[in-house]
Amino acid sequence: MIHSTAIIGESVKLGNNVSIGAYTVISGSVEIGDDCIIHNHVNISGHTKIGKANIVFPFASIGTAPQDLKYKNEVTYVEIGDNNKIREYVTINAGTVTGNSVTKVGNNCLFMVGAHIAHDCLVGNNVIVANNVSIAGHVTIGDFVVIGGNSAIHQFARIGMGAMIGGMSGIEGDVIPFGNAFGERASLQGLNLTGLKRRGFDKKTIQEMMSAFKELFEGTGKISGRLKALKENFSNNPEILHIIEFLEAAEDRNICQPRKKGIKGN
Repeated sequence: MIHSTAIIGESVKLGNNVSIGAYTVISGSVEIGDDCIIHNHVNISGHTKIGKANIVFPFASIGTAPQDLKYKNEVTYVEIGDNNKIREYVTINAGTVTGNSVTKVGNNCLFMVGAHIAHDCLVGNNVIVANNVSIAGHVTIGDFVVIGGNSAIHQFARIGMGAMIGGMSGIEGDVIPFGNAFGERASLQGLNLTGLKRRGFDKKTIQEMMSAFKELFEGTGKISGRLKALKENFSNNPEILHIIEFLEAAEDRNICQPRKKGIKGN
């Protein structure tokens, strides 16, 4: 059903069984997949592709120009997967040519009221972003991440798979996969044990991850040596190997660390 007051541009492509509410405006090169529900007073524009079975709530804005002074009306994109819930007043901006040219959201995500996803962000699957979270440009968020309300993520930061960001936190650096970070200037508080248990990780795996975390952030010697040792000692633990790969890819990036103890050495 398309409400009589909705405005749908000539270039818009709608899938089967799409519902569009009153006073919604959809313009530009927009594609919306099957079984989507677009509530009233929604704005979708630009070069935006939305997958199947998504629900977009009133006053959300998707595909608008990035908040970047370098942007000169180039053609850039938003791509959203399937089965996402985008609540009231959420904003998802298009990418920039100096970044990925695209802002991407995966599948099965929940963006609560007032969340902002800036240009060139890459958001994985099964991500929960709580109310009024601000995610700056070029941020990468892995699968199964939870970000607490009123938090802010600095541009270019990476949030690893399965990490938990506490509410009202300021994230300046990368957060390791399965990490638990919070604070005004957030520090790493350990592993996201609640998330690991909820996802069904067994006790042995979690204990190994806790041991690896302690060695990584409290161990001695150069970090390169510690990473090598962990890779050898936990070669059968894919979660620990994923953390190691994440850190090896960090190069000279800032890593969110425990408040007093952290990675020292090269």
